[in-house]
Amino acid sequence: MSALPQPSETETRRTAMLRTAFDGPVGAALAAPDTIEILANPDGSVWVEKAGFGLRRASETLGRAERERIIRLVASSVGEVCDRASPIVSAELPGSGERFEGILPPVSEAPCFAIRKPAGQPIALDTYVETGALTPALCVGLRQALEDRLNIVVAGGTSSGKTTFANALLSEPALAEDRIVILEDTRELRCSAENVTQLRTHRSGITLRDLVRSTMRLRPDRIIVGEVRGGEALDLLKAWNTGHPGGITTLHANSASGALTRLEQLVEEATTALPHALIGEAVDVIVFMSRASGARRVEQALRITGFDGTEYRTEPLAAPFLNIVN
Repeated sequence: MSALPQPSETETRRTAMLRTAFDGPVGAALAAPDTIEILANPDGSVWVEKAGFGLRRASETLGRAERERIIRLVASSVGEVCDRASPIVSAELPGSGERFEGILPPVSEAPCFAIRKPAGQPIALDTYVETGALTPALCVGLRQALEDRLNIVVAGGTSSGKTTFANALLSEPALAEDRIVILEDTRELRCSAENVTQLRTHRSGITLRDLVRSTMRLRPDRIIVGEVRGGEALDLLKAWNTGHPGGITTLHANSASGALTRLEQLVEEATTALPHALIGEAVDVIVFMSRASGARRVEQALRITGFDGTEYRTEPLAAPFLNIVN
C-alpha cells in the first residue's frame, strides 16, 4: 500500500501560522466539542453558538488586524487571492474541515468571518424524540418514509438544524444496504451505510449541477445533496423521478409549504417552463425545522401527493407537534 502524501513544508508552516492566529476566543471555541458556530463581527465582537444554548458573546474581542490576518491566512492555505478586488473567501480550514467564510472591505465595513464546525457523531432520531424535538408519531412516519424510499426535503432557516437532521436520517438502518452518493459544496453530511461515495464541488468550476449529472453514471441507489440553492434542483428532481428514489436534500425556507415555493424559484434558474407536476411527483416528504432560544426541533412534516393543476396536494405525515422540551 502506498504511503499517503505528506503536506509540504509550506503547507505545514501555513497551518501552524493559522493555528497561532486562532489563539484566544476563536481557538478556545474551536477546541470545545459542543461549539457549533463562531462569528467574528466587524466591530471586533466574537459570538459563539454552543449546542443547546444559542449565540452568546465571548468576553474577549478580536482586533481588526487579527481578523484580517486570519482571513488572509485561510485564503493563502487554499490558494485563493484575497484583496479589495476579491474580498470574499469561502473555504475549509486546513486539516480540520471547518467551513469558513471571510469578508474584507469594501464588502464589509471591517474584516469579519464565520466558522461552522462540521457535524460530529450523528444524533439519532430516537434522541430527537427523547429531547422533545420530534414527536414519536413523526419519528415512525419518517422511518417508514425511508423504508419506502420516499424523497425527503429538509427545510428551514439558517442554523435551524437542517444538516444535523439530514445526518440523523442518513444514520438510519433503512439506508444500510444501499449505494449512497452524497453531493456537497462543503463536506458536512455523514452516512453510516457501507457503500458511500461523496463528491464535492470545486472552485475550478465544478458545480452541483455537474455533480448531479455525473452521479447518474455512478449507479446510485439514493442521491443525497447537501443543500440545493440553484438550478441543480431541476436535475435532482429529474434524477429522483427517473429510477433513483429515496433521496434526501436540504434547502432554505420559512415553512414546509414555503419549501415548495422555494423549489419553484430554484428550478426557474434552469428552465422557463416551471414543472409543477415534476415537483409534485418527485418530492414526497417535506420536513420543516425551526429554532427557538437555541433549541432546534421538527415543527412540521408534510406528505406531498401530487399537483392537481392548481396547487400541490399535501397532508400531514403524522400528528402535529404538540410538546416542546428544550
